[in-house]
Amino acid sequence: MEQLVTSDFKLGIIAGGQLGKMLVLAASNWDVKTYVLDTEVHCPASTCCTTFVKGNQLEYDDVIKFGAMVDLITFEIENVNIKALQKLKSEGKKIFPDPDALAIIQDKGLQKEFYKENNIPSPQFNLFPSKSSLITAINTGEISFPFVQKLRMGGYDGKGVVIIKSSTELEKLLDGPSLVEKLVDIQKEISVIVARNHHGEMKCFPVVEMEFNDANMVETLICPSSLDAKITEQATKIATDIIASFKLCGLLAVELFVDKNNVVWVNEIAPRPHNSGHHTIESTITSQYEQLLRAIFDFPLGSTQVKMPSVMINLLGEPGYEGKVKYEGLTDCMGIEGVKIHLYGKKITNPFRKMGHVTVLGNSLEEAKKKASIVKQKLKVKSW
Repeated sequence: MEQLVTSDFKLGIIAGGQLGKMLVLAASNWDVKTYVLDTEVHCPASTCCTTFVKGNQLEYDDVIKFGAMVDLITFEIENVNIKALQKLKSEGKKIFPDPDALAIIQDKGLQKEFYKENNIPSPQFNLFPSKSSLITAINTGEISFPFVQKLRMGGYDGKGVVIIKSSTELEKLLDGPSLVEKLVDIQKEISVIVARNHHGEMKCFPVVEMEFNDANMVETLICPSSLDAKITEQATKIATDIIASFKLCGLLAVELFVDKNNVVWVNEIAPRPHNSGHHTIESTITSQYEQLLRAIFDFPLGSTQVKMPSVMINLLGEPGYEGKVKYEGLTDCMGIEGVKIHLYGKKITNPFRKMGHVTVLGNSLEEAKKKASIVKQKLKVKSW
């Protein structure tokens, strides 16, 4: 597909958040024209893409019209109008990852059934059409405490997920079709990002460890993982098994649990660039964004070798601040060797909104952690 990378080739990216922005920047290195579809004129990718198209990725007509403008479509968000993508695919439009795989991944219930059918280790689950049917199952003893409830559609960044530990917490139950799974006794939460091209070549980025804040959002990411090699090998095999089972071309982020018995379980997956791969821009030979482009253009996949140990910190809006964004501590943090700051360009902050990230590099993981601790103390996202 070498003819794809020309100054006339138009890559369509559905949604223009921070992931879209970083994908656009990677594509610009290859002189690829990028078209971005988003509802927000001032979305992060709007400042660097070749052409911005205002439209809603959930609206059938908007997606169809956007598809007619470009040569190939990818996306940075799962919440897309599937019928429109499938229609474009039937007309010969190249779309990667495949919309049929996306249709399964969008629905966490179908996701879980896919794992079961393909012998992918995932916590035991039950599906419920409504909150009332779940309550009935609890009352009859079909479901026991503690458990995790996840809405089948639309959840992200910890939204659409609740942990119920006892009958006193039933007011927290979410309304809508959902799945309930056994609560895993978690030792660590980890992530593997795997890429696959059209020829079936697959490569995984090194396993990373994730630490979460009180809002159930990733706050810190550590690469490489300190887990035993047997565990990281198991996690990598699970990731490659999933992407191969889907026959998916592109990028797949696989979030996993390691339980107290060192057993690895799949939590969720995302067929796109992912928050747990931001550090790859500086810390590995090939970034996740370049790897996605290599996969969908059917080029050889790039090396995922770690150049330096790293800690990635999400820059989240501080609690109690809402309005025009103001960053505090930038100058101090810029003076620390190995600190790479990425600001997404969002004009308005609110509590826990993702406003940027920082990758901290060190000669050792301990050195990177010490620097990251300083950055976390000094760098704050507030408002005027």
